[in-house]
Amino acid sequence: MPLFEGLGIGGEKTAVVFDFGAAFTKCGFAGEPGPRCILPSEVKGPGTSTPVKVVQYHVNTDELYQNLKDFIHVLYFRHLLVNPRDRRVVVVESMLCPTHFREAVARVFFKHFEVPSVLFAPSHLMAVLTLGINTALVMDCGYNETLVLPVCEGIPVVSAWEAMPLGGKALHRELRSMLQEGSPAEATSEPSQSPSLLPEDVLEDIKVRTCFVSDLLRGQKLQAARFPTEASAKRPTAPPDVSYPLDGENILIVKGEIRDSLCEILFVQDNEEKSVATLMLDCLVKCPMDLRTTLAKNLVVMGGTAQLPGFTHRLLAEIKQLLQQPKYQAVLSVTSVCVHTPPAKPNYVAWLGGAIFGALQEVLGSRSVSRELYGQTGKIPDWCSLGNPPPDSLLEPKTPVPMLKRAFSTDK
Repeated sequence: MPLFEGLGIGGEKTAVVFDFGAAFTKCGFAGEPGPRCILPSEVKGPGTSTPVKVVQYHVNTDELYQNLKDFIHVLYFRHLLVNPRDRRVVVVESMLCPTHFREAVARVFFKHFEVPSVLFAPSHLMAVLTLGINTALVMDCGYNETLVLPVCEGIPVVSAWEAMPLGGKALHRELRSMLQEGSPAEATSEPSQSPSLLPEDVLEDIKVRTCFVSDLLRGQKLQAARFPTEASAKRPTAPPDVSYPLDGENILIVKGEIRDSLCEILFVQDNEEKSVATLMLDCLVKCPMDLRTTLAKNLVVMGGTAQLPGFTHRLLAEIKQLLQQPKYQAVLSVTSVCVHTPPAKPNYVAWLGGAIFGALQEVLGSRSVSRELYGQTGKIPDWCSLGNPPPDSLLEPKTPVPMLKRAFSTDK
């Protein structure tokens, strides 16, 4: 018998935890220290081998439903190898997730896979849960955007959130542009392998394997050399070039100028004086005055982009320098900041929080929406805090119907 079949022996079977990211999806079982698998959030399109992104907010409902159904089917029966009807579900979602997407996810789980219950958990709150603290300023630097949200005593302060479309997608777009600018003749030996035709997974691999975030002093010199305002602005010495094998015959030369300057787009301020670092300070300004010092001492950074070497160090250096500017000195009394180190890699910190929450059977039952309730109302509650229960009308019934009695039982 496989190990995962014995996890629920003696009581209710372990819940399944999903984190549908724009680039990668994490899935596994509650109570475990890490996801069973992390795989691209894409499924093969009908009648073609071209992969289709699963997490898309602009597609119509029927297409989204079909893509989610095919993708979740692969997760259940190829990677997790469990019966969906026997296990509750915890879905870790972003605070910016549109209502129609979460409703499509709920419809797939309840109507197609007939799961006993589903709980939608905010990703920022789940990240704080992994540290055992109640108040923190959480930054999620993912694929589509960077989102900063304060959490106070287990309640997300939604009115103070800040976001920018800077993340892995912007880095891939910049990397493709840099590779094209750098001499295509040296970069590849075949036109079919030109940088403009490289797929997203190859760009992701190049970024992860070859690029890094420069420190503050070097980054300022790189920005000054790229947009010189003085004749003395000189670029620092570039790191060595890297040969990246595309296949058995073609080699892509990733120049050192690309490796150390790619991530500068995250920290250079735009025309509105916004960057990844200013998001956290702007978010602090929106928070109540008595919370700012506590939040500044409890920074949490997560997301796949935050895994780049040197990201956290550069972020802290940028924030400390910005605190010396009159713009923030006049409104913030914060003089220093501290960042927590979560007990997991930044790309699955939120999933780990969902796995911890999903292991609390009594709490999970009181916060989840059952299949029977969903069949009666057809609605998913839109609450932003797990510190308070959802409306009574959407809670699981205290006495489950006989058909679901075994799934809801917590007796040993």
